[in-house]
Amino acid sequence: MMRFFALIAAIGAITIGAMQLSAKSDTSGWQTYDAAEFAMAQGKGKTIVVDVYADWCPTCRAQAPILDELRSEKASGNVQFVKVNFDDEKAFLRKHRIPRQSTVLVFKGEKEVARTIAETNRTRLRSAILKAL
Repeated sequence: MMRFFALIAAIGAITIGAMQLSAKSDTSGWQTYDAAEFAMAQGKGKTIVVDVYADWCPTCRAQAPILDELRSEKASGNVQFVKVNFDDEKAFLRKHRIPRQSTVLVFKGEKEVARTIAETNRTRLRSAILKAL
């Protein structure tokens, strides 16, 4: 009986692990955060939409299609869309006082003009970003 439960637990763990891998954020079409490139874009006065995400975050996965939709609508020479990995970019998080993943920021040059945290309502998230653009 113990072997049966161990087998079921192993199958469950493998299934959950596979689901986690397939649910990672798709960053295609987005720029991956690079401190030098980000500073250069800010210096040029560009508008930058920043998605602070984590691969393991369900809220980030809920935000992703909304943000991808905005990116496809608004990507232009003066609007950049940047993904910042919450688990890797601790210096960025400290500098901008970001307490958690699923934070979306909009910068105009060096000035932060909008911030949302854990917003998954399509209308409110779009509105917050579009007002800042």
